[in-house]
Amino acid sequence: MTFIKTSLRRWLSTLGMLAACAIAPAHAVDQPQQLPAIKLSAGMHNIIAQVAQTPEQRQIGLMFRREMPAHEGMLFIFEQPATQCFWMRNTLLPLSAAFVDEDGTIVNIEDMAPRTDASHCSTRPVRFVLEMNQGWFAKRGLKAGYKLSGAPFKP
Repeated sequence: MTFIKTSLRRWLSTLGMLAACAIAPAHAVDQPQQLPAIKLSAGMHNIIAQVAQTPEQRQIGLMFRREMPAHEGMLFIFEQPATQCFWMRNTLLPLSAAFVDEDGTIVNIEDMAPRTDASHCSTRPVRFVLEMNQGWFAKRGLKAGYKLSGAPFKP
């Protein structure tokens, strides 16, 4: 009987490890992801934005980064416009998130504190969210209604 219990425990342990591997993200744990980047602009201000467009890429976002150059950020692209909400559990940097319409118009901007579960949402359905270092939009006088330009945005 002891042999059967031990074998069953080993089998269940192995099954648990396999299940954990199956749902683990493809990138290294606790490491920032590096994604292809595109150029965007906010008037005379240029932005290099890594593009997160798959569910896994969007889930990881800017987590685990210790620094980010001032002109860089991440553009989250969603398949359909919807109310988008973000939180910062494993994000080490304070960020500002611009919730952006399909045509590039900023709907609202939310400042987000690092390592929190507070939810920050768009005030109406959007297809894009652009995260930059906290205060980036404010320092440049960019507010709701301002229009960003770049390839993803429809004219």
